[in-house]
Amino acid sequence: MNVPTEIHSITLEQAGGEYAVSRLDANAAIPAWADGDGFVSISRSPHELSIVCMAARVPAGTVSEKEWTCWRFVGPFAFGATGIVLSVVRPLSQGGLGVFVVSTYDGDHLLLKTCDLPAAVGLLKEAGHVLIS
Repeated sequence: MNVPTEIHSITLEQAGGEYAVSRLDANAAIPAWADGDGFVSISRSPHELSIVCMAARVPAGTVSEKEWTCWRFVGPFAFGATGIVLSVVRPLSQGGLGVFVVSTYDGDHLLLKTCDLPAAVGLLKEAGHVLIS
C-alpha cells in the first residue's frame, strides 16, 4: 500500500552543551548523575538502561557515546500527528548521517553527532526546516 507522507517544515531549537548516550546494565539503579540541567532521557528495557544527558555528568568508565548535539522539535504538535519525525530524519538519512531520536509525551528530540553538524544543518535547511541555535 502506497500511503502519501506529508512533509512538514519543522523548527528545531539547539540545546546548549555536549550530550552523551550511555548504556548501563538492565538491572542497574538509575544513577544520581543522570539528572540535572539540559535534556535528560532515561529508558529501561529488559536488555539495558539507556541514559541521555549532558556529557560532563557521565563518569569515566561508563559505556557511552559522547559528542552529540541535541535539537528540540519546537511544537506543539498533536499527539497523533504523523510524519513529524520522518520529515526531519529522512533528509539526514538520505544524506548518510546517523541520528538518535528520543520522543517524549509533548515532543521529540534529535541528537546528531557534533562532527556531522555542518552537513546536517545544510541538509535540514535544504529540506525547508528552520534551525535556532
